[in-house]
Amino acid sequence: MPQTAHSPQHSASAPALALTIAGSEATGGAGAQADLKTFQELGVFGIVALTCIVSFDPEDDWNHRFFPVPTEILQQQLDAIQGDYPERLRAVKLGMQGSPEVIRTSAAALRRAAWDHVVLDPVLICKGQEPGHALDTDQALKAELLPLATFTTPNHFETEQLSGMTVRSVEDLTAAARRIHEISGAAVLAKGGMHLPGPDAVDVFVDGDTVEVLSAPKIGQSGVSGAGCSLAAAVTAELAKGATALEAARRAKEFVRAGIAQAVEGRTPFAALWQGGLRSA
Repeated sequence: MPQTAHSPQHSASAPALALTIAGSEATGGAGAQADLKTFQELGVFGIVALTCIVSFDPEDDWNHRFFPVPTEILQQQLDAIQGDYPERLRAVKLGMQGSPEVIRTSAAALRRAAWDHVVLDPVLICKGQEPGHALDTDQALKAELLPLATFTTPNHFETEQLSGMTVRSVEDLTAAARRIHEISGAAVLAKGGMHLPGPDAVDVFVDGDTVEVLSAPKIGQSGVSGAGCSLAAAVTAELAKGATALEAARRAKEFVRAGIAQAVEGRTPFAALWQGGLRSA
């Protein structure tokens, strides 16, 4: 029978699918742009529902300008996505949400479907938002999204926020990652990055069976835009393809390290990770 728009045929080699529910970052270094590029590089068909639009202001020391997507428009995006791929879409990454209302909209959409993998990059707030949003967003994320997560990738600040612990060493990072796992049940890849002393960028993976320190020499003296987004997206892509949580964490670390080593310089105060780093190495 000829293939038509109403009778799709999926071959055994069809790519895995992954959704990101995240914000747009106009210069391409982070957010949904980084997520989609990461999915593509790792052989996964990427889909996006936008939660907000963020742009740097070159006239104001490159601070963020933040515009939330109305929740009804986010809902319409998710309706279309979930209606189009009701069976094949089983992996989702949650990035910048921006507000409690958006968090609740995303959580409700997730509960309407079955997911094998829900990867939470627990971004709390960006510059340009009202300061009062931070606490409300933090509380909503913990109440609505963390219980749905199967894997979470907090950075140093987010690890402290989610665990309620101070992190100043690899031992602290490990203890905090354990705490987050106990609270959520999710696998945790807690990122020390540039914030811990010493020559290495250290992350800690914890799940019910495994604690593993992932370490590699630091590159440069400052953070790179898109590293956290790309790490969580790489974890999502690898999980969508069938990797274990630990395999996904290891591969994501390798992916991000290669991208940092070939970061893209612009006029902003920070370089942007190059998602094609592995194939360019």
